[in-house]
Amino acid sequence: MSNNFWSTRRQAMRCGLWAAVSLAGLAALPAQAQAPAYPAKPVRLVVGFAAGGPTDVVARAFADHAGKALGQPFVVDNKPGANTILAAQAVAGAPADGYTLLFGATNHTMIPALYGSRVKFDVQRSFRPLCTVASSATVLVVGAGSTVQTLQGYMDLARKEPGRTTAGTAGMGSSGHFATEMFARAKGIKLNHVPYKGAAPVVTDLMAGQLDSSFATLGSVLPQIRSGKLKALAVASPKRSALLPQVPTFAEAGGGDYAADVWYGVLAPAGIPDVVAKALERVAAEFARSDAAADRLRGLGMDAESSCGNPFAQRIASEVATYTQIAKELDLKAE
Repeated sequence: MSNNFWSTRRQAMRCGLWAAVSLAGLAALPAQAQAPAYPAKPVRLVVGFAAGGPTDVVARAFADHAGKALGQPFVVDNKPGANTILAAQAVAGAPADGYTLLFGATNHTMIPALYGSRVKFDVQRSFRPLCTVASSATVLVVGAGSTVQTLQGYMDLARKEPGRTTAGTAGMGSSGHFATEMFARAKGIKLNHVPYKGAAPVVTDLMAGQLDSSFATLGSVLPQIRSGKLKALAVASPKRSALLPQVPTFAEAGGGDYAADVWYGVLAPAGIPDVVAKALERVAAEFARSDAAADRLRGLGMDAESSCGNPFAQRIASEVATYTQIAKELDLKAE
């Protein structure tokens, strides 16, 4: 056969090969084009508290922002009960695809201290912390009629009569209880912890002069402070609260680097894809920076705060270790 025959055949084979490759590439294009961007459906945001409480209100504000930013509804699912364990367990057991998230608070890091191995998930390893979006300072308050005027005066009184100064909280194992014990240990003083069933009766007894003090979340006592029914001695945050700019931090008032502010934030099941996690972190950070969030949070006695990724994870690890140690020393266990 002639050389022209073989040359023509080789060209035909090459053309056939390129045609096959091109067809394969074209066949792949629809699959790539159809790969859904996150989120492709509504996202479930689980909250471990009843509707209407501070955590729920912040969660709904975040859900509204995230839904608008990402183009799919973020639906709040309230699962109160067992000190937020029911909500955390529901998220820990969900697929790690970004469609089930936990809107949690500082209570989350107290679970190991209070329940130990009785829960079916690990507070740290079962979740990927995404971002905090808000914080509420812990503030030391006394009644309006108290003779104590400063944090230093409070500490002097507690040292003069160990165990006599009462400190009310919303219950055994509450954030206020841990905040009280953390301060007492840091300053080497002994306080008389008085547990109540909720924050409201603590405020009532403080105003009536039947209780000496309380390490309370700012939102639970802000109206009474502003009306002069309670006195704020110091806020347990790294900087002064914009809601009470005249009240010093513990560091400024001689209380050292003590801090006990409560965080609110978003966590996902461990194993969530990085691209999805980063999208959620970006939206959470944008929410915390928004004017609308700042206005909503101020009404709850909170400040906007954004701490994402590793810093958030490190905070959780530190709190778990601290609360577990305190609970061990106090032999504190939840029923």
